Amino acid sequence: MNITIVEDEKKLANSLKEGFESEGYGVSVFYEAESAEGKLSAKSSDCSLLLLDLMLPGKGGLELCRDLRSKNVNVPIIALTALDTVEDVIKALDSGVDDFVSKPFSFDELVARVRALHRRSPGIKDMKMVVADVRLDPSSRLVYRGNKAISLTMREFDILQYLMESDGKVVTREELFAHLWPKEDIGFSNVVDVHIRNLRSKIDDKYSKKIVRTVRGFGYSIQR
Repeated sequence: MNITIVEDEKKLANSLKEGFESEGYGVSVFYEAESAEGKLSAKSSDCSLLLLDLMLPGKGGLELCRDLRSKNVNVPIIALTALDTVEDVIKALDSGVDDFVSKPFSFDELVARVRALHRRSPGIKDMKMVVADVRLDPSSRLVYRGNKAISLTMREFDILQYLMESDGKVVTREELFAHLWPKEDIGFSNVVDVHIRNLRSKIDDKYSKKIVRTVRGFGYSIQR
C-alpha cells in the first residue's frame, strides 16, 4: 500500500513518512498541493491513500480535494488539520474527504484510521494487481498465473502483494521482514529468503518469464 502525504510542516511530514515506512507502507511526501496534484491525477499514480493537510500555502487542501474529485480521482483521503469545529468537519466531508483527524493526533490512532479506511474503501478492495500474466486480488486473496490458480501461504501472498505494490522498486530483506513480522520476536536469520524461495517455486519455476527478481546485495523486486 502506497500513501501520499501532503503536509507543509516538513518536520511533521518527515516524521509521518518515517513512521509509516516503519509500518511497511510505501510513502511519498509533498509540501504543497500543486506538485502533489500532478502525481495524484496521473493514470499511472500508485497512491492507495492520501493524507492531506487542509491548511497549505498557496492552493489549500480543500481546493485540492475538490479538484481531485472533479477529475474522478477516487483515492481515499484523510484530512489532517488544526481546524476542528463542526463547520470545518462538514466543509471537509462535503469537499470529498473520507475521514478527518485533528492536530495534534496520536500516530497509532492515525495508523488505525488508515487501516480502517483501507479495509472499507471499494476502490482498494476491488483493485486487482497485474504484472505480466500474474494477477493478484487483495480482496479475495487469490493469485493466478495465466488461467491457473496459484495456491500461496499467507506469508507468500503478503510478500508477493508487497513486491507488486512496490511496482519495480527494490525492497530490502530488512524491509520485508519489518513489514511482515512487525510485532514478532523471531530471529531475522534467513526467514525472508526461505519464503521468497517457496514463493518462486510456485510462481516462477515452471515459467520462462520470471516475476520475482533478486538484486544481489540489496533485496528483491518485481520484474515486469
